Amino acid sequence: MGKRKEVLDAILKQGMLPLFFHTDVQESVAIVKTLYASGIRVFEFTNRGDEAKRVFKALIDARNEEMPELQLGIGTIKTNAEADKFISLGADFIVSPIVIPEVGDLTHSHDLLWIPGCMTPTEIALAQQNKASLIKLFPANVLGPGFLSAIRELFKGQLFIPTGGVDLEIENLKSWFNAGVAAVGMGSKLINPKNTAGLAEKTQQAIQLVEQAKASIEK
Repeated sequence: MGKRKEVLDAILKQGMLPLFFHTDVQESVAIVKTLYASGIRVFEFTNRGDEAKRVFKALIDARNEEMPELQLGIGTIKTNAEADKFISLGADFIVSPIVIPEVGDLTHSHDLLWIPGCMTPTEIALAQQNKASLIKLFPANVLGPGFLSAIRELFKGQLFIPTGGVDLEIENLKSWFNAGVAAVGMGSKLINPKNTAGLAEKTQQAIQLVEQAKASIEK
């Protein structure tokens, strides 16, 4: 199995993709270790600011030493230079807030999963033309489940993951999965880097709620 399919399968199985950014190396490693111990096997670190590369390198090192089953990706990648740098650091997949075909080409040349962000049918079509097997609907709180329900028939078979405002609440999750998403992105509603009290319990709850939502899909 190629790396690209391996990561995609892991995201689909998990049904959710946790993500966060934090400038502190030790605290970031501690958060990811907590997520891993709570059952998370795919995670996205967000590329925000000058500290991102240093923290990501530490996360890769910690993963290699203590979390062998973790697929570790990088988000908010908008240029080939950024993608190239993080791929060289060991990123398992690349997430973008927008569709940059060159970033997709570079990512695919390494047999890695590229997840571009889209907000319109035209952007989704462009992402498909550039072989995006999983597309991020962003910002999810603006688009809402109704958007996907309305355009789903235009893009039969396409896999979507809404990110940005998905609530850690069963009815919201059910509405997304019934609209046709393959998984959901979970950022600040799950992880607050400045207050990690109860993160293990919250993560386990999130996994259970996602499973319930997936099971509720109307056939």
